[in-house]
Amino acid sequence: MKIVILSRNPKLYSTERLIQAAEANGHEVHVLDVLRCYMNITSAKPSIHYKGEDLQDFDAVVPRIGASVTFYGTAVLRQFEMMGVYPLNESVAISRSRDKLRALQLLSRKGVGLPVTGFANKPDDIDDLITMVGGPPLVVKLLQGTQGIGVVLAETRKAAESVIESFLGLKASVLVQEFIQEARGSDIRCFVIGEKVVAAMMRQAKEGEFRSNLHRGGSAKLIKITPVERETAVRAARTMGLNMCGVDILRSNHGPVVMEVNSSPGLKGIEEASGKDIAGMIIKFIERNGKEGKTRTRGKG
Repeated sequence: MKIVILSRNPKLYSTERLIQAAEANGHEVHVLDVLRCYMNITSAKPSIHYKGEDLQDFDAVVPRIGASVTFYGTAVLRQFEMMGVYPLNESVAISRSRDKLRALQLLSRKGVGLPVTGFANKPDDIDDLITMVGGPPLVVKLLQGTQGIGVVLAETRKAAESVIESFLGLKASVLVQEFIQEARGSDIRCFVIGEKVVAAMMRQAKEGEFRSNLHRGGSAKLIKITPVERETAVRAARTMGLNMCGVDILRSNHGPVVMEVNSSPGLKGIEEASGKDIAGMIIKFIERNGKEGKTRTRGKG
């Protein structure tokens, strides 16, 4: 197969591993900076150009699109789909998962476990919003935040009011969520490929930190998840319409709750913690499913 990987940095661990796995299975791989791709949008023969070259005859595309370039990146991916190239994750599914509010509403509609979450627009509603999610401590999240940036733990009502008011004053959209204290600064990253959890790790925040992101000093270890956690992760991936994703779950007193569904999860932490060839599994999935024109949208928009 002729596979294109949309990645702005071919030296990233995840990109390198995907290249290695694809080439080890006899595939031709091309890494393209998504921002250097430009499109000819036409009914007759839609095409993508890259540094003056007309890209043709690709069989599959693996999107590694950063959150900061979601709009342009999904537009390029959509163009590949129009050309009949099989996407590991579809553009509509990536857009759906990147919109945190929309993602939570879709998961809620499907009955997937979630932390109690509030969303408001006016400072006048802050007091009731705080009460609605169970009061402090609570977590305030910027809708546009990624990798733990723009996430604040407010331990008192006064602090919560101040943080929410400040964000709203800056015209920023924020989510207010209950703080799952019993998780003790840990979460579970379930790696889903093709509606199956292929590996799971527990990430533990460093001392004095509540965010368990590995690049913030968190640690990771292999963990055995429960059948309910496994089902929750698979349902979350299916609801987003993602073939491959990382589903972040917290263990709460009322069962597993989904914090986020990541459409471009890093491979380093999960491969090191599990000892599994996750990149190889992704390529095998593409081999099984990568037929020309197979880009039907899964789930509802």
